Amino acid sequence: MLRLDNFRNQTFPLKTEEDWKAKAEESLNGKSNETLKSSTYEKIILKPLYSQRDAQKAPDYPGGSDFRRGINPLGYVTKDWKIAQRISYQSVEELKEKLHGSIEKGQTALSFEVSEVLFESKEMIYDILGDLPSKFPFAINGKGLQSAFLAALTERVTSANQVSGYVGSDPFSLFVEEGFIAEEFFNGWMDDIKLANEKLPNLRTVLINTSAYHQGGANAVQELGIAAATGTFYLQSLLDRGMNLEDVLGKMIFQFSIGSHFFMELAKLRAARILWSKITQVYGADPKDRGMHITAETSSITKTVYDPYVNLLRAGNEGFAAVVGGVQYLHITPFDDITGSSQLSERIARNTQNILKEEAYLQKVVDPSGGSWYVEALTKELAETAWQYFQQIEAKGGLLEVLKSGWLQEEIAAVQTERVQDVFTRKQSIVGTNVYANLAEAACPAPVQRYNNYLCAERSTRINIRKINNVRLSEPFEKLRKLSEEIKSKSGSKPNIGMICLGELKNYKPRLDFMKGFAAAGGIEAVDSGSITSLESTKQFILRQDTKYFCFCGSNDQYESFGHEILSTLNREFPDLTFYLAGLPEKDLQPKWASEGIKQFIHIKSNCYDILSNVLTEMEVALDERTKA
Repeated sequence: MLRLDNFRNQTFPLKTEEDWKAKAEESLNGKSNETLKSSTYEKIILKPLYSQRDAQKAPDYPGGSDFRRGINPLGYVTKDWKIAQRISYQSVEELKEKLHGSIEKGQTALSFEVSEVLFESKEMIYDILGDLPSKFPFAINGKGLQSAFLAALTERVTSANQVSGYVGSDPFSLFVEEGFIAEEFFNGWMDDIKLANEKLPNLRTVLINTSAYHQGGANAVQELGIAAATGTFYLQSLLDRGMNLEDVLGKMIFQFSIGSHFFMELAKLRAARILWSKITQVYGADPKDRGMHITAETSSITKTVYDPYVNLLRAGNEGFAAVVGGVQYLHITPFDDITGSSQLSERIARNTQNILKEEAYLQKVVDPSGGSWYVEALTKELAETAWQYFQQIEAKGGLLEVLKSGWLQEEIAAVQTERVQDVFTRKQSIVGTNVYANLAEAACPAPVQRYNNYLCAERSTRINIRKINNVRLSEPFEKLRKLSEEIKSKSGSKPNIGMICLGELKNYKPRLDFMKGFAAAGGIEAVDSGSITSLESTKQFILRQDTKYFCFCGSNDQYESFGHEILSTLNREFPDLTFYLAGLPEKDLQPKWASEGIKQFIHIKSNCYDILSNVLTEMEVALDERTKA
């Protein structure tokens, strides 16, 4: 009994942050803890450890103060977010069937693309929707067809007060997508907003859509600054048109795309509410009108054509961040959306939200991230930095002026260039694309993107601006894979690089595995020689291969013991071959390798895309010349 009492009385000694730092440095082999810090695309420095020292003052409950913790006091417990899966369709009949079927299977908002086919007759919208608008809110980006859709609703819905949710449009978002500003479109849009305020008082119609900027590569600070600038511009414009402040704020809803950085994305949504609360407070809005309503969708910039099932994980992570961040509406992208979504993928996307609600219990926890030292610190820093960016936009004349001058497009392009470079060098991993690519996989071709030109304006009255194009980070590598497949179809064999493996398996396997993954990102097969211990066996391997590209794989000791001798001889006897070396020798050793015939050193910091692109381009040119001959 005495032993048990002694055991119960044992306590663990308290540990301090200094203790953690000391322990961490032990595992860093002499490096400083500073090396564990990382910089984001927002130029925010993330620490490896957050503690109570980083605690930030925050409202005691959601719905209080600056709304960072949400706009409802009990979060989703009393006001659940709406499952707003955007329904795709090819015909009106398909839309009607899918819409009613989705509602039966858990969808809680009416969401679909608005197309001209819906207006072939006055009865069309009424026939499709039936009595659904009186039971479920809308979640629709009407784009250039918003006016026609609102008119149809006004004509056909028996009780306008029952229509809720949002049927919005963002002219600025359309401007950057189409590449010109049409003032007459903007003026007509504001007239529609005023009319809808009278006819459909409970429907939000002013959409501030930052997705176009996000898909162009913008970081979270830029998205927030643009959202604040757009919202302020629309707010002031509609006030100038005679609408009162309460009505205008009741018409506004913000749309964000949610990327892959979980904590940054949920902090983005929290920071957005802080900014909007501050802006509306300056306008003198009542606290009950200062809460930001948010609709979100998972990002398309992070999705891939190859290994599409990984998109399930990406979308699930992004949807999770959106919900924890406090959105009111959410669309999760089906995993095969790029190549054309299927019934299965649409069902999984919808059920992902049901799982977040019913199995992850996110609808039962009030602000699950609230009070987190990391989240609160990140929210504060993001909000402060974004506010400065918003002020920078305003100092340059506002959003309209920075779009006209091209300043904003250049800012976003700079971030996109940085993102792409990180993908090229594999600093940012895209599973199934630039890392862990499956050479046996044949991807469905991505369909040609069709874009509706909603803005009709005389060339003499419109102002041309630089477009912001939607991009996906995986596209460059997908093009390499496509080029590889084309070479295979012409030559009858998959493009390959011979791997000259020096020494025993334990000597070359680490770098051979690295090179296999490196080459696979471009659809190139790495054919290994097996253990090479002599010049003669190397020659025999080379003669058996139908390629002019070879890479040495081995340990540094193997390279120095007999790699130089083999390379020098091969370079003399096979002058048309191209040789690479896996790994990065010490700087003073590199000139010798280069003089002996090594074209390039391939290592963890190499530009994977550039190297593979050059190899495949040379293979294609050589194949075309051979075919012509």
